Amino acid sequence: MDGRPVLICTEYEDATADLVIAELNRRWVPVLRFDPGRDFPASVSLAARIGAGDAFRTRPGGGWDGYLTVGERTADLASVRALYHRRPSPYATSGGEQAARFAAQENRRGLGGVLGALPECLYVSHPQAIARAEYKPAQLAAAIDVGLTVPDTLITNDPREAAQFCTEQSAIYKPLHAGSYEVGGEPAGIWAAPVEADEIDGAVGRSAHLFQARVPKEADVRAVVVGEQVFSARITAPPGVVDWRSEYQNLTYEPVACPKETGGALVRFLAAFGLKFGAFDFAVTADGTWWFLECNPNGQWAWLEDAAELPITEAVADLLENGATPHD
Repeated sequence: MDGRPVLICTEYEDATADLVIAELNRRWVPVLRFDPGRDFPASVSLAARIGAGDAFRTRPGGGWDGYLTVGERTADLASVRALYHRRPSPYATSGGEQAARFAAQENRRGLGGVLGALPECLYVSHPQAIARAEYKPAQLAAAIDVGLTVPDTLITNDPREAAQFCTEQSAIYKPLHAGSYEVGGEPAGIWAAPVEADEIDGAVGRSAHLFQARVPKEADVRAVVVGEQVFSARITAPPGVVDWRSEYQNLTYEPVACPKETGGALVRFLAAFGLKFGAFDFAVTADGTWWFLECNPNGQWAWLEDAAELPITEAVADLLENGATPHD
């Protein structure tokens, strides 16, 4: 039995990671789960060594050697088969003092840096690749490069350009980043929404805004890509709904086959960013065209697996268990 461990970095409550861990446990694959931002250094110990001297040459080919201990379990850094970078917390600062901020940055660059440079480790996906792929302008450019169909898009802070764009076509506005936002002290999502030219005012000048031609869709599709496997679900929302995420309680799901050309493009998209996973959103029109909207390089899928009966957990576990190659 292969005793090389899988490291899973995520927050304490993560239903998606729970599914994968349960499947790896069923397969007797060793797993160490921890939240680097919250657990280090309180309950995680790290000792990593690298160098040219004889004392450091502990493995052929060099690379980091040493150990990572989580609670009572220890992993040999040189034998980690895969790291599943899910949704770890930011490195804690323990207050606003300068020393605390310094320590948090040292932890991120020390522990995070070692975890991002493990020899012979498969990353699903590498944290730096995830960070690069979160920029929507880069996504849209890459989507066109790999042959996907992209709606006309404008990113601007010029109210005149925004008004002109919304005059030329039916348009929507959506945020460039799905960060936290509060309304009246309560967390709220900022969904994609229709926008008219006469709604554009000077507030556009305060930040970058993304405007996009509204696609006359019949349905939405979420395509989850694991390695080179594509799992797709058709999502039907009530009539007139622009962003299906605002209507979770009124959605229906069914599995749908991804067109061969589109599936190939999605694999090339992931390769362009060095990713092993991506959750893609499409709008599908009456003529069968899949319009690329965005990719979440670390998106949720647990609810979709159950709703559309897609074997995503098994695919992720297969990749973590058997797909280990030198990181690229």
